[in-house]
Amino acid sequence: LQEVNSKINKRLKDALFTDQWSELFMDVLSPFHFILVSTVRMQGVILLVFAKYYHLPFLQDIQTDCTRTGLGGYWGNKGGVSIRLSIFGHMVCFLNCHLPAHLEKAEQRKEDFATILHMQQFEGPVANGILDHDLVFWFGDLNFRIESLDICFVKYAIDSNVLSQLWEKDQLNIAKSTWPVLRGFQEGPLNFPPTFKFDVGTNKYDSSAKKRKPAWTDRILWKIKPPSKGWGAGGHRPSQGVLSVSQLCYCSHMEYTISDHKPVAAIFAVQFASKVDKPQVEIYVADEWSRPEQAVVRYKMAVGFHRSSWDWIGLYRVGFRHPKDYVSYVWARSDDGERCLEKQLCAQVMFSEEALPKGNGEYILGYYSNSSSSIAGVTEPFQISLPRSEEGSSSTDSSGSSSEEDDSTLVLLAPKSRSPSPGKMKRHRSRSPSLAKFQGLILRPSSRDRGTSRSPSPQSRRSLPRNIPTIHLPQEELGHHGIKGKELGQAAESPEGSSFYQTVQEQGGLWRVSADSPLARADPRNLGLLPALRLEMIDQALG
Repeated sequence: LQEVNSKINKRLKDALFTDQWSELFMDVLSPFHFILVSTVRMQGVILLVFAKYYHLPFLQDIQTDCTRTGLGGYWGNKGGVSIRLSIFGHMVCFLNCHLPAHLEKAEQRKEDFATILHMQQFEGPVANGILDHDLVFWFGDLNFRIESLDICFVKYAIDSNVLSQLWEKDQLNIAKSTWPVLRGFQEGPLNFPPTFKFDVGTNKYDSSAKKRKPAWTDRILWKIKPPSKGWGAGGHRPSQGVLSVSQLCYCSHMEYTISDHKPVAAIFAVQFASKVDKPQVEIYVADEWSRPEQAVVRYKMAVGFHRSSWDWIGLYRVGFRHPKDYVSYVWARSDDGERCLEKQLCAQVMFSEEALPKGNGEYILGYYSNSSSSIAGVTEPFQISLPRSEEGSSSTDSSGSSSEEDDSTLVLLAPKSRSPSPGKMKRHRSRSPSLAKFQGLILRPSSRDRGTSRSPSPQSRRSLPRNIPTIHLPQEELGHHGIKGKELGQAAESPEGSSFYQTVQEQGGLWRVSADSPLARADPRNLGLLPALRLEMIDQALG
């Protein structure tokens, strides 16, 4: 997102409540099982990353950064924000930039981009800089213009659909061959009209006295790290030929007229030669909880997993919006955790009756790792069918009221508690985890408090509705502005013979994009406003 309203009164409102754009995207994407993984904001520049919930255990080492370049580095109206993470063991970075405007500022754009690359550094043993990542997506209002050609010829080329005559004069295309800092960045063909500048509310290019020349200011590029010998992070895979990227779609959306820019969208298929496909924590749960005594959760931690006494297991409705959007939670037991981890045994915890949601519904369990601030394991959806009590049912429903606290590690609290997150509770163990610690974003409890319906289970996602819900845009100042997975694994039998769901098991085979699939279409109503990306994960080995 670019040029989001960042006036003082708006920023104060967003500091107290979730900003409108984050709410919008969570509302639209959660029915399709997309969960907000991370977000970062710098004044009017916002970057949000969503993923299918069953991919969450394979998204680790999530970090954010931002660099101001406006007014000599003191103002954040220009600059870049980034989110980096490990996806199935491969380091990927998303970089959203807003670079200086105007035709004559090409060199300033180059310098600002170089500054952003230099300033943004991440913690950890690998991929400390942006270009150290296996894959980088660079996008935003990059503000590159069309040189040499006058406005009449540019408009003639657009009207005559001979856009190729403009490509060689595009500043970014020129810079890719002359600027060392851009070496290796790729972009799909610009087969859509320039996305700037339009009269707001119309599809007509600038008719003001300034009459700015149309240009492709809004771009999406990517770069794959050059092959090298040796092994990647953790010794999981060699770094030579680890992935390939195919761009399935690159387009703009002329139907949006609320800005002087047109949103740009892209869909990519990312193919890994190898990947980490086993979660750090496997969770086992019965097919259905029809009695409180069935609310038993067993989990097994992988060798090398960095457990913490502040880890917890959350109970989520199907269609939850972000990792802290839980119905209730239980602390992962610490008394026998080390022994279970060392001997590779299953640990066991139990949800109390007071905190279980009443009525019928589909739910998911997720193991939240405090050390990585991410979900390390999830289950498939399972059913909870508990009778509603004749009195006080609202106090125990999933809409959330606080439960009794005791000194046990199995204490359950509803998420309305305004206590700090588990990572800050070293002195007060029986406090509820707070909402997510996303930079510049305060997440309110969830859709369950608003009484919205839950989304369909993954088993039915092949029959998703073909009519994508219309996005109702926030009425605020706008400038400019996605991960498809495969089916969940099948249920596995526990050692005791009871039927338990096993955590995510990826199935083999190449996922193919279907032109008539509502999630495959390059439709802004499902992709959001841009520049926006959607990645399709493919686990078939490279040929």
